[in-house]
Amino acid sequence: MPPAHRAPVETVTRAPIPDLTDYDLLAPQLSGGKDSALMMWLFMETARAAGVVERVHSYHASLGLLDWPGITYHGAYWPGVSELAAQQSAAFGLSSEQHIEVARTITGPVGTRMPHSLLTEIAAYGRFPRLGSKYCTKSAKESVVSASWTPFVTRRKKELGRPVRILKVQGMRRDESRSRSTLSPYRNVLANGARVVDEWLPALEWTTDAVKEWCDSMPIARHWTYDSVPGAGDWLGTSRCSCSLCSFASKRDLLLAIGRRPRLAALYELVESVRGDSLRSDWRIHDLIHLAQASDAPAPGVVCDEDTHAFAVLEQQVRAALAQPPRKAVKLARRADALPCTSCPAHP
Repeated sequence: MPPAHRAPVETVTRAPIPDLTDYDLLAPQLSGGKDSALMMWLFMETARAAGVVERVHSYHASLGLLDWPGITYHGAYWPGVSELAAQQSAAFGLSSEQHIEVARTITGPVGTRMPHSLLTEIAAYGRFPRLGSKYCTKSAKESVVSASWTPFVTRRKKELGRPVRILKVQGMRRDESRSRSTLSPYRNVLANGARVVDEWLPALEWTTDAVKEWCDSMPIARHWTYDSVPGAGDWLGTSRCSCSLCSFASKRDLLLAIGRRPRLAALYELVESVRGDSLRSDWRIHDLIHLAQASDAPAPGVVCDEDTHAFAVLEQQVRAALAQPPRKAVKLARRADALPCTSCPAHP
């Protein structure tokens, strides 16, 4: 018999878009990028009109050193994504107490909690994230934010005598990727005895050009990585502001990231070489590092300073994970029909 599929669960509001007054917690998810800024503006306009701003708490799931960092350029400081997420929350009307940053942690050597990097998780797991196995989003973002709701859910469920209703609000858009082009703007994503979670994507129909035009018209800062150099305002940097060396990034974005964060790229290359898997099914980061040095590669414009204690700790964690057997048998990501890489800039 074919496997049984879960029947779709109706959203809390029986309508094409949510009525915000139907929810106990309104939870916009801020990445610090251009799309989350637009989403927050659209969402907060609706929240103010509904009179429910006090129910809103914004969340940022930090990836630590894998996020695009803050940088000093020509004497001016340009904030990183965690700082921008907090600034976006405040700019559109939330108090500092209503913005929450969360991150995955592990128990350290003396019993205290310490950051657990996504790259350390990749090294321990043995495989890079893939379409169909996008565990990076699940483990480092969705699960961490969901866990942070638990104390609120436990308390409010007792008070309400029913499952707590949560609206998760995100900035995903259709023209970002093929998989996102099929998304529903409003749907249920979880329903159990403790919580009902619906998802709303208010910016889903916005085009990339429209988002850029909106950003240029607003007095709120955008991340420096979008530009050729911090402050240029030309949108000639990376097209997205996700983790710096994302397996789902475009080739140009990866080449820019390698030029801007060479030490982090070398650490990814170490994971790739030890585990045998490749960053993407069509590109090895080993070869992309060579391509980034070619004369026709995009100029990085700026190089991040990664000679820090925090980065040294990350390297130690990654090497310790690589010293152990992977949790999953290594499954090479490279497609069977891909051209063999030559590590040569002439071989794009």
